[in-house]
Amino acid sequence: MKALYIVGAGGFGREMYSWLQDSDANGKEWEVCGFLDDNLKALEGFDYPVSVCGTIADHVPNAQNLYLCALGDRKYKQSLCDALTRKGAVFMTFVHPSAILGKNVKLDTGVVICPRVTLTCDVKVGPMAMVNCHSTIGHDAEVGAWSIISANCDLTGYAQLGEGAFMGSGARVIPGKKVGANAVVGAGSVVIRDVPEGTTVFGNPARSLI
Repeated sequence: MKALYIVGAGGFGREMYSWLQDSDANGKEWEVCGFLDDNLKALEGFDYPVSVCGTIADHVPNAQNLYLCALGDRKYKQSLCDALTRKGAVFMTFVHPSAILGKNVKLDTGVVICPRVTLTCDVKVGPMAMVNCHSTIGHDAEVGAWSIISANCDLTGYAQLGEGAFMGSGARVIPGKKVGANAVVGAGSVVIRDVPEGTTVFGNPARSLI
């Protein structure tokens, strides 16, 4: 049985600890042994049966370890997890048992699918992407590597979310529209036209803040 480390002991990391307890693989294929966080005091004031075992920067993976990325800040997520991967860390793909996955849904390495997410059919989700609670991804949509979809979002049919893009809570992308790499769609926004790479948009309809 593998020793599973949750990378990140902030709010999302603590949420992931809860969701992992619901998995049939818990206690059979892996067991959560603790968190990795560069803030060793991240869990102070919280009651968890496991602790922060060490920093992300100093951790040395081995073949008996498994990792789950629970870093919600896109600015640091890729660099910190890439550093662990270069040292040999293997990141697991996690799908909460309450999620609904239709036919031909393809999830790459390290993807995290939270409770009550729906991926309808013919959906592609790239490496290390995260989809938070109650979000929906429609048919033929594509989610790029390292992207983050917050809770209660709707990425509709044929929509595309580029690598490293971020959708804030309650954001929507109408069918066929593209959100470019490293773009940000603000909470509650509705994307009705393509969003260029690296752009931040907000509102209904979503517009650039610059």
